[in-house]
Amino acid sequence: MALPPSARGTVAFGPYRTWYRVTGDRTAARPTVVLVHGGPGSTHDYLLSLAALAEHGWPVVHYDQIGNGGSTHLPQAGADFWTVDLFLDELDNLVHALGIADDFVLLGQSWGGMLSSAYAARRPKGLRGLVVADSPASYPLWRKELQELRAQLPPGVNETLLAHEAAGSTDSPEYLEAMNVFYDRHVFRLPAKPTELTASLMEIANDPTVYFTMNGPSEFHVVGTLRDWSVTDLLPRIEVPTLLVSGRHDEVTVGAVQPYFDLIPDVRWEIFEESSHGPHLEEPELFMKVLVEYLRSLD
Repeated sequence: MALPPSARGTVAFGPYRTWYRVTGDRTAARPTVVLVHGGPGSTHDYLLSLAALAEHGWPVVHYDQIGNGGSTHLPQAGADFWTVDLFLDELDNLVHALGIADDFVLLGQSWGGMLSSAYAARRPKGLRGLVVADSPASYPLWRKELQELRAQLPPGVNETLLAHEAAGSTDSPEYLEAMNVFYDRHVFRLPAKPTELTASLMEIANDPTVYFTMNGPSEFHVVGTLRDWSVTDLLPRIEVPTLLVSGRHDEVTVGAVQPYFDLIPDVRWEIFEESSHGPHLEEPELFMKVLVEYLRSLD
């Protein structure tokens, strides 16, 4: 995939470093789009295709959240270190360090959408718009929805998952095989994974500290510190025009997304009929069309 020219580096975040990549001209007339990846504990790689927004006039910032990728790794840090406030502070630090705090848009995917929503609820003066992609509004609500998706798996699959979860053997080959049945239905439906998605998955595998601590051993067995977190109460405070994105077959179901639509004052929702958890990869042309139309509406 050919990408526009970019610059990359790190910024200080207290005693740590946050890795970033800027594509396009930050002095352009249009706001900079900051891409907030999922996980938590993933990396920017699977969102790289969205650097193409720079060709349409929007500078783009990718970054790796602390704990993985090119940012500082802290494999010995305990659960009390990995908090939502830590990542909100890191995001705030980044936009100020890059000099874009007076004119930017947030696009958060999965956990990144929840994080971006919580940040938008602070009403930062320079925020022009918000895109929430494939994100639950509430982990308790999402966990309930996930149980329903699991119950619809082929006979024996959920029973295998439950047995290993009860035994604490979620690293077994049998669990991983059953896990992939769910992933193929609700995380990424195309037969071949793009290189950039594989890169992010490998980064999580290389250092799963944040993912295991805050989420859990899999996308659908959420037993980490975020299991009871919700942004639902914050959503009415979001003032900027908001675009919701989700896939028809998404692990983040319509029910898990619904509170965003019900509670954000200025919101629209696009459901991608052929996608699961990654419409930007599963239906890239349509996704880019919808995204560019939304960004132009902010002009």
